[in-house]
Amino acid sequence: MVSAQQASRPELRSKPVALPAESAVAHIYASTNLADAYSVQLPPAATTRPEVLARFIFSQMAPWATGLMKIRDAIVAGLGLKTSGQLAKLDANARAKRIGFFKVYSTTEHEIVLGEDDKHLDFRISVLCPTAPEGERRVVLSTVVHCHNRLGRAYIFFIAPFHRLIVRSSLRRAARIGWPGADMQP
Repeated sequence: MVSAQQASRPELRSKPVALPAESAVAHIYASTNLADAYSVQLPPAATTRPEVLARFIFSQMAPWATGLMKIRDAIVAGLGLKTSGQLAKLDANARAKRIGFFKVYSTTEHEIVLGEDDKHLDFRISVLCPTAPEGERRVVLSTVVHCHNRLGRAYIFFIAPFHRLIVRSSLRRAARIGWPGADMQP
């Protein structure tokens, strides 16, 4: 449902879109168990630097989403999987190689690819500012997941609905707060 505020301000609406063909994650795995993408319009003064946008988006999680991550961490720790806290501490001496608890895999002028590999699944997240016709400025947040085993498939089955809520919420929340300006550095 689109609120009156979202209807009058399209930059507050995140919408599901096809996985962008130009994204580095579009064909990263031979098979995927989850693939989705959400897009939101950027205002004219906002940066289109993917790393700046990624840092901003992932630092603006709603308190309820942070609470869900704590529940997730408590559950997966018992299964021997990495928690978000453990992931955030990896590569501690090279802080520039992570955004939050996500490892940075590649960065280009238009896209940053983040993710992690674990024994149950591998995933990649793309923050892409595609070249758009007629000067439209958008950011597209895409996720692809490849599961290695039944545990990974079960995990994705239960987590996918929450993942989608969190992604859309994070994009809307970042838009409401106000995107970083074009002068922002990573």
